Amino acid sequence: MIGRVLRVIFGFALACLAAGLTIVLFVYTPSELASDLASDRVSEAGVLALAAATHSAVFAAPFALIGAAIGEWQRIGSWAYYVLVGLAIAAIGFLAQYWSEATGEASIVNSYAVSAFLVSGFFAGIVYWLFSGRYADADLDDDEPQQEILRPLRPGQSATASEA
Repeated sequence: MIGRVLRVIFGFALACLAAGLTIVLFVYTPSELASDLASDRVSEAGVLALAAATHSAVFAAPFALIGAAIGEWQRIGSWAYYVLVGLAIAAIGFLAQYWSEATGEASIVNSYAVSAFLVSGFFAGIVYWLFSGRYADADLDDDEPQQEILRPLRPGQSATASEA
């Protein structure tokens, strides 16, 4: 049980880091970062990625907890489930950002912003699945009680012979 909880927390942390890095890569293109390796742009992008990851973690935590709990409870190990959960959380985040806008200012509603949110949700879901979600359908843990299968006895068969 404790192993599952730690696995979920570890997967969530890595998924938030992936989402933060993805958002930053929509601000700084990889070619910009590669051309200025000697400059402070790479370190600035790293700091922004950590800040975006923290912001993503604070916002996504309740939704991700629900998604992970359902995945663990139903033993869903499919990558598609976790990608859909990541996309749903990203869509909720986009809508929350849109609804919090002040009237009269430039709107976040454009294809680039929608793409950034959805791609970050996609990669967060994939990273969570890689490090945590795909193990949700594993066999029961050793500390959980296992059920014994009982078979009816055939006529003339003893109880000790049916266990073999």
